[in-house]
Amino acid sequence: MIESYGYTLSHYCLVGAGLGLAMLVAYRVLRLFGVKGEAATGVALVLPWVLGFLIWTLGPILASLYFSFTDYDVLQAPTWVGTANYATMFTADPDFWPSMRLTFLYGLLSVPLGMAGALGTALLLAQDIKGIGIWRTIYYLPAVLPAAATAVLWRWMFSPSAGLINTVLSPLLNLFSLARPAWFTDVRLVLPSFVIMSLWGVFGANTVILLAGIKNIPRHLYEAAEIDGAGRWAQFLHVTLPMLSPTLFYTLVVGIIAAMQVFTQPMFINAPRQAGLFMNVYIYQQAFGRYRMGYAAALGWWLLVVILVLTLLVFRSSAAWVYYEGERKR
Repeated sequence: MIESYGYTLSHYCLVGAGLGLAMLVAYRVLRLFGVKGEAATGVALVLPWVLGFLIWTLGPILASLYFSFTDYDVLQAPTWVGTANYATMFTADPDFWPSMRLTFLYGLLSVPLGMAGALGTALLLAQDIKGIGIWRTIYYLPAVLPAAATAVLWRWMFSPSAGLINTVLSPLLNLFSLARPAWFTDVRLVLPSFVIMSLWGVFGANTVILLAGIKNIPRHLYEAAEIDGAGRWAQFLHVTLPMLSPTLFYTLVVGIIAAMQVFTQPMFINAPRQAGLFMNVYIYQQAFGRYRMGYAAALGWWLLVVILVLTLLVFRSSAAWVYYEGERKR
C-alpha cells in the first residue's frame, strides 16, 4: 500500500516539475521575443490551466466526436462506421425516443416551476426583517449538500410504505379510499416524482442569484412607482420583473442546461424502464454498462446539439423580454 502511494506521489511530483519547467521555458521564450516581464509572467502563470484544458477537456471532446463515428468498445481499437451510430440512434434504438421524451418533459416542467419557486423565495428573503440572514443561510443549504445524499433522502421520502410523503398524505388518501401512490415504481408517477424532487433545488443557488438581482434594483424606481399610485402587484410587474429580467435570463439558460443533463438523482433511484431513462443515465449505461463507447459518444453529441438549440432559442427570444438598464431599443 505504501509503495502504491509512493508511486502515485512520484508521478504527481514529476507532473508538477514538468509544469514548472514549461512555465519557466515559456517565460524565457516570451522575454526573448521582447514581451514585457509582467505579460510574460501572466502567460507563464496561466500555462498550467491552458495545458490542462487542451489535454483533459478539449482533447477528450474532439476524441469523443471521432469515436461517435466508430464502433468502439474500449477493449479493441475503434473501427470507422461513419454515421451508423446516428442512424441506429434515430431509427433502430427502442430506448432512445422514450429517453428523449422523459428528459425533455422533465426540463419543460422542472425549469419554469423551479424558477417561479426560486423567485418567490427570493422575494421573501429580500424583506428587511430581524434574523433574515439566518434564513438566507438555511435556504442556501441545498446548494452545498451532496446530490447523492439528497437523492437517497428523497428515495426514502417517496417510499410507498414508510416514506414521509405518503405518511403525511395517508389521512387524505384514507378519506377518499385511495391507495398510497407508488411514486418511483408506477410508470405514470415517475416524471412527477422527479419534478417534485427537482423543486428541492429551488432553495439554493438560484434563490441566492435572484436575491442578489432583487437587491440591485434601485430603490428610487419603487418610490417613483408608489408616487404614481402603483400597488405591490403593479410594482412587481412593471419594476421588479423588467429590472430582474437579465438575472431571470441567466437562471433560465443555466436551468435548461442542468435539467437536460440531470444524472445523479436518477442514478440512485430505480424507476421502471418503461418510463424511459434520462439521457445522461442512458449514455452512461451504453458507455460503461454495455461498453458501446462509440454509440454513447454519438448520444452525447446529440444531447449537446439539443441543449445548444434550446439555448439559442432562449437567446433569440431574449430581445422580446430581457431589459437592460440604459439600453435603447429601436
